[in-house]
Amino acid sequence: MRKSPPQQAPLWALGAMSGTSLDGVDAAMIRTDGVSILEFGASAYRPYSTSERKVLRAALGRWPGEAGVAEAAELVETAHAELLSRFEGADLVGFHGQTLAHDPRGRGTHQAGDGSILAEVLGLPVVWDFRSADVALGGQGAPLAPFFHFACARHIRAPAPIAFLNLGGVGNLTWVDPMAQAPEVPGALLAFDTGPANAPMDDLIAERRGAARDEGGALAATGRVDEAVLDAAMARPYLRRIPPKSLDRGDFGDLARAVAHLGDADALATLAAISAACVADGAAHFPVPPAQLLVAGGGRHNATLMAMIAQRMTCPVAPVEQAGLDGDMLEAQAFAYLAARVFRGMVTSCPGTTGVAAGVGGGQVSQPAKRGAEDTG
Repeated sequence: MRKSPPQQAPLWALGAMSGTSLDGVDAAMIRTDGVSILEFGASAYRPYSTSERKVLRAALGRWPGEAGVAEAAELVETAHAELLSRFEGADLVGFHGQTLAHDPRGRGTHQAGDGSILAEVLGLPVVWDFRSADVALGGQGAPLAPFFHFACARHIRAPAPIAFLNLGGVGNLTWVDPMAQAPEVPGALLAFDTGPANAPMDDLIAERRGAARDEGGALAATGRVDEAVLDAAMARPYLRRIPPKSLDRGDFGDLARAVAHLGDADALATLAAISAACVADGAAHFPVPPAQLLVAGGGRHNATLMAMIAQRMTCPVAPVEQAGLDGDMLEAQAFAYLAARVFRGMVTSCPGTTGVAAGVGGGQVSQPAKRGAEDTG
């Protein structure tokens, strides 16, 4: 275990993300002072097995104490411990856990996994439960990556407003003004969930063909979009709401029934078109058009989906790799960055990102017992 750095010195933070696509755990290190990205470090990926994905799927939509949740939490903790223990040189860990349910205006938000257990296993401070404080104070609790997107825009020296799109199980957009003094300054950020992204397509291909995904969107590329299904999906009230706003993975779960009458290729093409249309609809909320849209997450590997998005947008659309970033690890890096901010008492969400009334520093810090410290909120 490394000695903790001085409170204001840059540190190496190790972040982990297990997204709503349920494909596996991403982990990545960055060196940061909580403001700037000073250096990108090592990264790694641990896929979930087919049986592990079944355990997680069975717990989706469930809350602490309900059937299957304890098993899912233990799986998440074990998978993260296996992956994170491979890294050396970390001062701090950011552990997001696995979102099983998200209902910010109702029961709250639920990420499976206990950071205090990981703190003991890894012998490092672990920042976790990033979303609850924001929700408790009236925010959506999501998305949380926008503060890191602001740092990324500064890091790549973007000269004008740009936007980031994450295509995970759910899609989310962040509009960034890199000229703003800080991410929490009014007008610096606007962020929100757009609608479904990979989840409906992945669920359909898993159900119908037993595959993890439509690789590269190859099957969708051969299908035809059912315009009636697309129009019905785009009439949903969520898409008319003014951001900030957020979704649960299951909020568009009935899309499977909407495409049940279609063949595999047509169903996938239609689901991809819905995802793309939701992104374009969301972009209409931007304060000013962005100079470009940089795409992260597994969905950027779906060429059919990417082409549909590009066709609907008025600005260039490209994977974040075009700007020198890592689209597979961007969210893991985000939670490393957020962990550093939480550790130092800095804001991690604000009215423009989650709709919370004022800037909030979410998350709790668990110290390993061997360091003689207790959990702090």
